[in-house]
Amino acid sequence: MTVSSDPVRLVIPEALAGQRLDRALASAAEAAGLAVSRSRISALIEAGAVLGDGISAKRKVRAGEAFELRMPPAVDPVPQPEQIALNVVSEDEDLIVVNKPAGMVVHPAPGAETGTLVNALLAHCGDTLAGIGGERRPGIVHRIDRQTSGLLVSAKTERAHAGLSEQFAAHTIDRRYLALCWGCPDRADPRLAGLEAIAFEDGGWIRIDAAIARHPHDRKRMAVARTDGRHAVTRLRVMESFGPAAAKFASLIECRLETGRTHQIRVHTQHIGHALIGDPVYGRARPPSRDVASDDLRTALADFGRQALHAASLGFTHPATGVRHEFSSDLPKDMNDLLMLLRRNE
Repeated sequence: MTVSSDPVRLVIPEALAGQRLDRALASAAEAAGLAVSRSRISALIEAGAVLGDGISAKRKVRAGEAFELRMPPAVDPVPQPEQIALNVVSEDEDLIVVNKPAGMVVHPAPGAETGTLVNALLAHCGDTLAGIGGERRPGIVHRIDRQTSGLLVSAKTERAHAGLSEQFAAHTIDRRYLALCWGCPDRADPRLAGLEAIAFEDGGWIRIDAAIARHPHDRKRMAVARTDGRHAVTRLRVMESFGPAAAKFASLIECRLETGRTHQIRVHTQHIGHALIGDPVYGRARPPSRDVASDDLRTALADFGRQALHAASLGFTHPATGVRHEFSSDLPKDMNDLLMLLRRNE
């Protein structure tokens, strides 16, 4: 992390003794004329920008302890162009379709102000951005999670932004995801059939109609909500399953979104008891036993480093031409390698 050349030395006064380090430093900084919130101090501690003995946000401080605070330079609030390689699937004067890699944030946010898809699009599109809402910027009409890979469309003009936004609001955008989940969502499973908001449709589809809201105890997570949630519908079906007939331990599933809520597929698959493999927030590793899976497969399943979710196809009507477009993207290497291991184990 880049820091300023003038670190600030803060000494804990008697009045702050016994408080948590992050709270005490925020108070000491305010007394020194620095407007730094406790959450900002916590982030600086996490980033290694606070120096001293026993650095931990939660530990209690003693009177007279001294700490060095190294403030990073201010970040321009307006996203800046960055020369970042993009996998462009299609582009014209109105819009651009890209294949986003896992690990890339779509839009700048606290903790991810640079290196985002928006930064990359600003550099890639340059003067071809005609402007959205009076600003020369890409019109992001939908997002996929940082660790989800796959297709995403962005508008370059006002008319494209308006047209795509209308299609997303009307649920006429076709979004198909491929995912690897734990176990096998079985329509014959009485537990699954007994869940609220579950319906079985022709073609092997399972329809999950369950509202989503912020988790009541963890604001960084989402959860199925009984009241006050936002309407959310996911349709999924099993394409392949792996393991003995009576004990399937993993499946390749196809998911189609009727709505687009935060973490929707991840929350809905967890709700039905089949969280995505590798999901660090909603999943729990359930590696198969040695009698049904090789050691290589068990290790690969346990060590998969992200939610195994890929935006595999995207369909929409071009807002300028009225022509329907369908785009597809192959599984990225990490998911494909895991799928090949699963298939070889059969």
